[in-house]
Amino acid sequence: MNWRLRTRTLLLDRPLLMGIVNATPDSFSDGGQFGSSQDAIDHARQLVAEGADIIDVGGESTRPGADPVPVDEELSRVIPIVEALTADDVVVSIDTSKPQVAAEALRAGAEIVNDVTGFRDPAMQEAAVRWQPGVVIMHMAGSPRTMQNNPEYADVLAEVASYLIGQAGLLEAAGLSSDRICLDPGIGFGKTTEHNLDLLAGTGLLAGLGYPLMIGVSRKRFIGALLGAESLEERDFATAVLSALVIHLGANVLRVHNVLLSRQAALLSSAIVADT
Repeated sequence: MNWRLRTRTLLLDRPLLMGIVNATPDSFSDGGQFGSSQDAIDHARQLVAEGADIIDVGGESTRPGADPVPVDEELSRVIPIVEALTADDVVVSIDTSKPQVAAEALRAGAEIVNDVTGFRDPAMQEAAVRWQPGVVIMHMAGSPRTMQNNPEYADVLAEVASYLIGQAGLLEAAGLSSDRICLDPGIGFGKTTEHNLDLLAGTGLLAGLGYPLMIGVSRKRFIGALLGAESLEERDFATAVLSALVIHLGANVLRVHNVLLSRQAALLSSAIVADT
């Protein structure tokens, strides 16, 4: 299985690392850490040097309770970063739910659109069909402002899987090539700790849906709740452990903050998988 992007194809013969760069003042992990576009660009280049295959650039926080960001402001945050990284021939993903931002980022050279709302917006579907990028369809209950307001599921694994397959089918019917689609169950997005654990335990089922599977657990709140780890950096080791586990269960892409640590874990896990 390979993942076809806007102008290139990524081979999935090994785990891929998607490094996170948040050009925001309020993201839960690194909000405000990159005070300028150049700071964010420098950080992205460091992640690439550490082994990131993709850089995911976001200009709007999706933490629980986050407020929306105007289109113009989001564009001013992300486009200079996208332009600089694509000039370096870095594979860039734009993390946005806004069709205008997705289109401008693709015009600037981005290869992937990572939409936390799962391409529910018809205008976002149209942008995907027009540009034919790689896409990440993620499951989220509600919106960032509401997603953690008592999320409930009868069967979280079945419901998330059904939603992801349904959204993939919508995009394919609209004209997006199926080999451009990657799925993400949205760990931490409208889920309790128990829901997150059920989804991680069901990684094998999700990996068998016929599309590349991305898992993003990096520094998530449920890790802190389980381990009593208040510091976000303290959660990096646990993130690496989970990265190794989900690779063993069939995941293809890991979205992480600490690329170096997760890369080591993923390589060890994939070596074991390859030998079995």
